[in-house]
Amino acid sequence: MTDDAAADFARETFTRRGVTHEILRSGSGPAVIVIAEIPGVTPRVLDFARQVRDLGCTVVIPVLFGRVGHDPNPDSAGLLGAAVAMARAGVAMCVSREFTLFATGKTSPVVPWLRELAAAEHQRCGGPGVGAVGMCLTGGFALAMATDERVLAPVLAQPSLPLGVTPAQKAAIDTSPEDMAVVAARCAAGLTVLGLRFKGDRLVPAERFAHLRKVLGDGFVAIELADEAANPAGVLPPHSTLTEHLIDEPGQPTREGLDQVLDVFRTRLLADL
Repeated sequence: MTDDAAADFARETFTRRGVTHEILRSGSGPAVIVIAEIPGVTPRVLDFARQVRDLGCTVVIPVLFGRVGHDPNPDSAGLLGAAVAMARAGVAMCVSREFTLFATGKTSPVVPWLRELAAAEHQRCGGPGVGAVGMCLTGGFALAMATDERVLAPVLAQPSLPLGVTPAQKAAIDTSPEDMAVVAARCAAGLTVLGLRFKGDRLVPAERFAHLRKVLGDGFVAIELADEAANPAGVLPPHSTLTEHLIDEPGQPTREGLDQVLDVFRTRLLADL
């Protein structure tokens, strides 16, 4: 894959709480906030966003790190190129005050900004509410955003924070107890939180999904994929369920996982329109 100019996305900025980030926007209909994984808004993230847009949604991508449309895995770069791109984005996150990488029981500081983005997009785009997708180190952001009742379709794609070094970190997710209690109450009232992981992914320990099942009950729906289902063209071990390791072909388990994500948006955001 080559770089993607994202020519079908409008570029804007959004400022709240004294913080400004660029956002990409495309489509019409209820909003879905897509928060990219490391190393950023890659061509595969853009492709996922286009599939959400083509359902009849407005897809909104905040640019929190990385270069928009840059392919970290061109054929000439291989594993080293991908590692360098991820390392650069990781360093940017480590030095930023917007992200919490290791702490348990804490919502990352960027989440209130994301909640305000979701609220603004709901007002702008209309519909019953907003969807939110977090990926990898931003996976848990979609969970913490769901304290806002306008967020009707939170999706946690391989949520990787906190980094699972200790047993407590493996069984935790980057959402404060207070925020988790609000989301749990919403799940008891009918909210569904969708989570995706590859079973062998050490960045998303099985203990984390077990914790979410315990706290959120039937409101947490887990899609756990065999490592063998991952796209072998991915240069890293199976991890990115909706992008790098997706095999976008009928009958493939990763495609079935993607279809479940799209069905959540279709059911929660578009059914009554």
